[in-house]
Amino acid sequence: MEAKEDYWIINEEELGEIKACLEGGNLYKTKEAISESLESMQLNIAVTGDSGAGKSTFINAIRGLEDDDEDAAKTGVVETTTKVMSYSNPNDKNVIFWDLPGVGTPNFKPEEYLEAVKFHQYDFFIIMTSERFRLNNADLAKEIQAMGKEFYFVRTKVDNDLAASKKQKKKTFNEQNILKEIRENCVQNLRRAGIHEPRVFLLSCLDLDKYDFNLIQETLEKELPSNKRDIFLLALPNLSLSILEKKKQALQRHVWKVSILSCAAATVPLPGLSVVCDITILMTAMKKYVNAFGLTHDSLDKLARKCGKDVAELKSVVKTPLVQEEITVKAVANLIAKAVVSKLGKLMFVKYAISMIPMIGSLVAGGLSFTTTYAVLNKFLEDCAEDAVRVLQKVLETHN
Repeated sequence: MEAKEDYWIINEEELGEIKACLEGGNLYKTKEAISESLESMQLNIAVTGDSGAGKSTFINAIRGLEDDDEDAAKTGVVETTTKVMSYSNPNDKNVIFWDLPGVGTPNFKPEEYLEAVKFHQYDFFIIMTSERFRLNNADLAKEIQAMGKEFYFVRTKVDNDLAASKKQKKKTFNEQNILKEIRENCVQNLRRAGIHEPRVFLLSCLDLDKYDFNLIQETLEKELPSNKRDIFLLALPNLSLSILEKKKQALQRHVWKVSILSCAAATVPLPGLSVVCDITILMTAMKKYVNAFGLTHDSLDKLARKCGKDVAELKSVVKTPLVQEEITVKAVANLIAKAVVSKLGKLMFVKYAISMIPMIGSLVAGGLSFTTTYAVLNKFLEDCAEDAVRVLQKVLETHN
């Protein structure tokens, strides 16, 4: 049952709309319907809490950006967010982080805060502070909980606390003990304010891969619905081999979905239509995989600047031809043409030959379409994942 929930994630309404376009013979609408089905799900993450807690820096870090990047959220030593701001993830525009004004700032009083920021549109809230959690944080959490939304407490700037403690306790300093003290203090304050089982995660927005980042990531994976869980995973910066592997697993589920769409296209008895749809499906999916693994030219340029590497050095370990070049209709068509001479290609050739024969083609092309689309995309996904691992290993050489 679990496998079915993970893999068969296309609903009847989506299939119906796509098949209606196909049966109407409208290639443009078919392309649009397929693209919308692949990109329709959206994840909205609200980041709120105390003024100056590092909300904007956190949003930048989890989007893989520096504070001075062009699309970064505005940061500063004073409260810089005076209205609700949205920032889409560079790797997936359907993942949106909402930078909310600090709780209790002059423009947003606690009693009117949630209504003012339109809380209904968010999937969950991250409540941040750089010191102890105060009463207004707990009151906000209670209101969010009463409205049926999930929330997570994040204590930021723990690197500053550790640095200060190390100076003060040179002989007795113990990092794990200090982190434990910070966490317990936060939990106690929240319990006093009426939060029964508060979950507190410790982070440094300047070193997002340290402390509790893996823990909050794993918690969200468990608690988000399966479809939005994958969207969240794909939006994460490529900080570790573990994240890359989880992205690969999420995209393997995506391969199933696009293969089903290909199958749906092939069952409509319109000569040659299956070829057009498969190219559209392959292009959309391949671009998604390249974006998710941060293999676009822009992503590699930003990564090179961040880690102090020459971008040519990072690009040198990218081996997949369609990643090195641009994913275009011609490039994908060439990929299909080259595959004809392989074992898989022979199967694809049979599929396309059959699809050209009205009536007969629709009876068998659907199954062949699923098989071939799945095989081509799965191979491309494997290659992209290997490229992403090599890029990460090259980046990590900087720190060794």
